[in-house]
Formats: sequence, C-alpha cells, structure tokens
Amino acid sequence: MLQSRALVIALILLLSTTLPEVQSKSIFEKDRRDLLAIPEVIASYFYEAVNKVSPKVGQFLLDTVQSPSVIAARQRVIKEAAKVSIMFEQLIEKIKNLWYTRVLGY
Repeated sequence: MLQSRALVIALILLLSTTLPEVQSKSIFEKDRRDLLAIPEVIASYFYEAVNKVSPKVGQFLLDTVQSPSVIAARQRVIKEAAKVSIMFEQLIEKIKNLWYTRVLGY
C-alpha cells in the first residue's frame, strides 16, 4: 500500500522541478510561456507537506523525481507544453487581429 501511494506521489511530482527553482519562479510573470508553473508550485507544496509528515517518504519522492526515466518524461511534457503555449499565443494574436479589423474596423 505504501508503495502505491509513493508511486502516486511520484507521478504528481513528475511535473515539478528542483525545489529552489519552483520557489523562485513567479506564476504571474507577464512573458511566461511555461504552462507548468502552477503544477510545479502545487507539487512543491505537496512535497513540503509530505516531507513534514515523513522525511523518509519525502526523500524517496526526491530520488524518484530525479531518476532518468522521470526526467525524460518530464522533458517531453515540457516540450509539448511549450508547443501548445506558442500555438495558443498565435491563436490569441489572430483573434485580436480579427477583432480589431472586422468588429472595430481599425
């Protein structure tokens, strides 16, 4: 049972980075394209809560998140999220352009 819980926790932390990076990033930066900022902060708080209750499980989570397979999966997710973010920004620009040209007549 403990192993399955630890696995779930590890999957939650899949989207997190190292803890100092998470705490130094602002969620509301204007030019931020990283869609993973909010899950990183949530994972950081979750890790801190788990670590307070059981440092042993907290260390296991850190070791799991730093394993090569988890790092590779996380990098893949970051790459795809960056693509989606860029496409979303382009869509917003097109909508703004349509709004200004068609609706407002600029």
